[in-house]
Amino acid sequence: MRSIRAAALSAVATLSLLASGCGSTDDPAPAGSGGASTAVKGPRVVASTTWVGALAKAAGATDITVVAPASVQHPPDYDPKPSDLTAVAGADYILFAEFDGFAARLKDAAGGGGKLVPVQLENTPASITSEVKRLAAMFGTDAAASAWTSSFTAEYQTLSNQAKAAAAGRASAVSHVFMAYWGDFAGIPVVGTYGPQPVTPGQLADLTGKKPTLVLANAHLPGANPDIAGAARVDIVNYPGADLDLLAVFRTNTERLTVALKP
Repeated sequence: MRSIRAAALSAVATLSLLASGCGSTDDPAPAGSGGASTAVKGPRVVASTTWVGALAKAAGATDITVVAPASVQHPPDYDPKPSDLTAVAGADYILFAEFDGFAARLKDAAGGGGKLVPVQLENTPASITSEVKRLAAMFGTDAAASAWTSSFTAEYQTLSNQAKAAAAGRASAVSHVFMAYWGDFAGIPVVGTYGPQPVTPGQLADLTGKKPTLVLANAHLPGANPDIAGAARVDIVNYPGADLDLLAVFRTNTERLTVALKP
């Protein structure tokens, strides 16, 4: 009996060693992976805002955590809670814009673990495609980024043509300085800009004297935009929603411009 029991114990020990050496299916999955069948592929990305997150998504990232919620009107001013920053410690990449007020807290929370990556934010085709390509090279997702860029380029042109048709060369605008490039998108000459400082009475008189038909207002800073007699205000957005769909920004602005430009 003793020899049989010893042999059995020896066999169990041998099987255990073999399993540990090969990676048993009963081994616990890595934290956050959800097991082999639901493992997240690609890098873990923490993005400061939805705009930054949208560029990461366009570049091919699929595991993205955004710090400033989409519901925040001006995301760079968001004050993160400690719980908002827990994901930073486990991220492969921490993406942020230099003008994000809480960028320093992201850097502190990273603790040297993830790679800190400043991202340039400007909703123009050249800037978007350049940043998407750069991020994809870091993530190893070039194919996904290339497919997205092709789709973006085609839809951007379609939406731009719609806005230009609505403007039909009969509009001019004054614009918040961070929104002025939307004039190019819609083929609308921007005859004056204001901000980021508050508009003074003298500046308001100068802008009014230019007799614009539109004010391209910064929707994320509603109190920073002047009312100008005879000019329709168009609330332009730069930040996408929680779905991180950057093209939705262009669709929204096209719709708002088209409505404002109706005869």
